[in-house]
Amino acid sequence: TYAIWLLGENLLADSSDYAHDFRLRDAQARPLLDHGGIWLLELNKFHADQVQTEQERWLKFFKDGEALDSRALPSWMQTPEMTQAMNTLKTFSEKERAYHTYQARQNYLREQRGIQRHLDELQAEAEQERANAEQERAAKEQAQMLAEQERAAKEQERAAKEQERAAKEQERAAKEAALAEIERLKAQLRGQGHPE
Repeated sequence: TYAIWLLGENLLADSSDYAHDFRLRDAQARPLLDHGGIWLLELNKFHADQVQTEQERWLKFFKDGEALDSRALPSWMQTPEMTQAMNTLKTFSEKERAYHTYQARQNYLREQRGIQRHLDELQAEAEQERANAEQERAAKEQAQMLAEQERAAKEQERAAKEQERAAKEQERAAKEAALAEIERLKAQLRGQGHPE
């Protein structure tokens, strides 16, 4: 089974191709069938000045058919299939009921486009708010990191001062010990009767 989707608006924004052939595959990319699938045709992306293939002929008809004059059809429309398609289109537009059905469908599509635009705007606003919140969170994290770095720098500075103080204390103690040793030696020399 093949499904052919003719889209008046773009669905796959990340692709510039107008024709997409989707197949049924499992998680290991093995196809379920060698045939069948979904042909997705984005008419907005289709641009052909010269018709080369039957597919291009039909796509151009679906894209530009409404604007064609049935009494003066271009050369690419001069096939039995296209003549029948134009007759069907003409019959379709001439029948009042079919015409109103067609108009109701067009109104529905316009409403859907309006709803989609509104949803897109809401989504864009939500994404902008998310981006702003993310920026604010990142700024707070950066400020917190800077404060942490500043605290670490102060802690390092305090530790360096503490080390310097300990080194001075050690040096003072060493001097005192040296002076005490000198005094002890002097006292020992005096005790042995040696003049200083």
